[in-house]
Amino acid sequence: MITDWSPARLDVQGSVLEVVRAPHPVLATESAPVDPLDPEMIQLAADLVATMRVSPGCVGLAAPQVGVAAQMFSLDVTGHPKTRICHGVFVLCNAVVVEASRNEKAREGCMSVPDFTGDVKRATRLTVTGVLPGTTDQVTITTDAFEARALQHEIDHCSGKLFLDRVAGAHAVYPRKVYQ
Repeated sequence: MITDWSPARLDVQGSVLEVVRAPHPVLATESAPVDPLDPEMIQLAADLVATMRVSPGCVGLAAPQVGVAAQMFSLDVTGHPKTRICHGVFVLCNAVVVEASRNEKAREGCMSVPDFTGDVKRATRLTVTGVLPGTTDQVTITTDAFEARALQHEIDHCSGKLFLDRVAGAHAVYPRKVYQ
């Protein structure tokens, strides 16, 4: 079902939005569930994709990162060298992790924390459910490796968490040399 979806199905033009940076309060706020049929949420979905596409190195963008406390994010790990399973570009509303296993530590970065990266332990196998914007279609995504990590990172944003909240301590945070 998710492979049949594309941003073109939203039938609206996305605008590039400003990405907020920590310590903006929306980044620490639990986001509200959304109505995926609400025209404002459909527009937000298109805006998330448009903003993600113009941002170098960006593989995911959550609504809180553009200042909106809504449970929605865009994702596209296509072409990333650590990707093993790829579901292409999609937007998910009200996502919930239903199964997670095989934790592994790896380096993460974030557009809302552009000056740092950190080592974060996350599941490498993951099953998530959510709803595609502009539909009432609940989808289940089962993935691994980098796409699993990216999904968890974006779901964290919708829960008011940054990757910095998941590092083991200051020793696991590093200055970013170049944003890629």
